[in-house]
Amino acid sequence: MSVRFTARATPLEGLCVISRKTLSDDRGFLSRLFCEEGLAAFGWQGRIAQLNETGTLYKGTVRGMHFQRPPHAEIKLVTCTRGRVLDVAVDIRAGSLTFLQPFAVELSEDNACSLLIPKGFAHGFQALTDNVRMIYAHSQPYAADAEGGLNPQDPALGIDWPLPVINLSPRDAAHPLLPPDYRGVAA
Repeated sequence: MSVRFTARATPLEGLCVISRKTLSDDRGFLSRLFCEEGLAAFGWQGRIAQLNETGTLYKGTVRGMHFQRPPHAEIKLVTCTRGRVLDVAVDIRAGSLTFLQPFAVELSEDNACSLLIPKGFAHGFQALTDNVRMIYAHSQPYAADAEGGLNPQDPALGIDWPLPVINLSPRDAAHPLLPPDYRGVAA
């Protein structure tokens, strides 16, 4: 069996950048976006419960920082299939040694990378080009009563967005800044 995925660890435990092996010939290419067996070694557990695609029209747009609270906490595999994004995950696991630390990586249609985000992380991205497409694999179905979010411009998160932030949704813009006593979510 050929190795279709390799992983690069990040400073945040459980969070990793997945590189996909792309097979190319004179017709084009094939890139496996997901394989339960291949990704299990890097932290994926179980099935894909939901698969979503987003389209973002304008460079500078920020979407996030979203998460699901237990018992609906989810693992996400995030892939950019058109354009480029700065993809960001923030550790919000209560008691984690890297609590509230962000990690950012560029995902693009050209670099064949994805971000594997474990439970207990908030996630968002900024479009670095116009007309971005993203694919999200979720280990749990969406549960509205478990939805959570952080303000993507909260200084407590320390996210260095490379472009001026534009087009925040009303929901994302309404997330309050974290109180000093914020403790995170159960891991």
